Amino acid sequence: MPSLSTLVDTFNDNVIGPNWGDSYGGANEAGGQARVPCAAGTYAGYQTGRAWTFAGASIYLKLATRPAASTGTNVTANFLIICATPGTSVGFEYNAVTGVLRLASNVDYWDDDAVELTYSPTDHLWLRLREDGTNVYWDTSPNGTTWTNRRTLATPAWIPASVDDTAVDLWAYRDAGVTDYAAYDNVNTLADGAVHDATAALSGQTTLAATALVAAHATVTLAAESSLDAAPILSAHATAALSAQATLTADAASTEIPEVAGLAAGIFNLHIEQGATYVTNFRVMAVDDFSWAGWSARAQIRSAAASENGALLLDLTDYLTIIGDTIRLAIPASVTETLTRNGLWDLEMTNGGTVVRLLQGRAIVSLEVTR
Repeated sequence: MPSLSTLVDTFNDNVIGPNWGDSYGGANEAGGQARVPCAAGTYAGYQTGRAWTFAGASIYLKLATRPAASTGTNVTANFLIICATPGTSVGFEYNAVTGVLRLASNVDYWDDDAVELTYSPTDHLWLRLREDGTNVYWDTSPNGTTWTNRRTLATPAWIPASVDDTAVDLWAYRDAGVTDYAAYDNVNTLADGAVHDATAALSGQTTLAATALVAAHATVTLAAESSLDAAPILSAHATAALSAQATLTADAASTEIPEVAGLAAGIFNLHIEQGATYVTNFRVMAVDDFSWAGWSARAQIRSAAASENGALLLDLTDYLTIIGDTIRLAIPASVTETLTRNGLWDLEMTNGGTVVRLLQGRAIVSLEVTR
């Protein structure tokens, strides 16, 4: 049963992918976004097949472009999770005419108790739906990182009943007015395929604060003997030309700045199979003779970010080992067996008072069948 937590798309290849095979009404992918036409009298949607599960899952995205009201009296852009029963759904409904964002749990296409917010293009740019076995949550964010819960509702019975039978429908409609479109982006990911380089030239008493780039790549090899080798690679790049008395500093209290102190966290999702041993390595590349000597590693999986008081699902620190330039994460099967839901994780390295967050992302749990 594919969880909606595992649905990830940046829409950067300008081709409607196989996960969105039920798209309709002229929906297309362009400019690194999923675009849904908003033309008078026409329903259009960027839609997955009904093969997904929302129970215990979380899905978020960015409403990148909203349709204009123009002369219409009914102009809308929507982010819904739907099931096989017509008109039954949960999600966000944006009304371009009233400027209202409606947080709805629909039956027969309507929810008398829906929460309505005056839409803010800043505070409501990112939208998230999640379910934890007890409740459904509607959250919004200005940046996809810091979330504010806007509505909580006891989970409707159709959600756990619709295993492998739900779909995501990103649809738009207008009854009149100019033809434009709604655009959606960054489904379950903050990464957008961009590469950033930082360079600086220093002279005299100039001070440099340089942020390096972390790129995470994962390769997996499976053989007949059930050997798994997963080796994400961290590549750190920062260049600076120093001359005369130039200095590199991070803060006034520091007397010695580790060379990785400026790293920005890369995005890497853990895909953990419940009840199976999980092994992966993270290795620093492109830094000559680099070693993590003197550093300690720590990591956790939580139900939500710390700012949201997320419950601790698993402390990974005891399963981290540092070997030269490599950080090894090895979780025994007896431990992965205790994981029953998805969460968020990050990996931090500490050296005295210096803390570097190397990686962050989702921890996606594939539930075990054979016991």
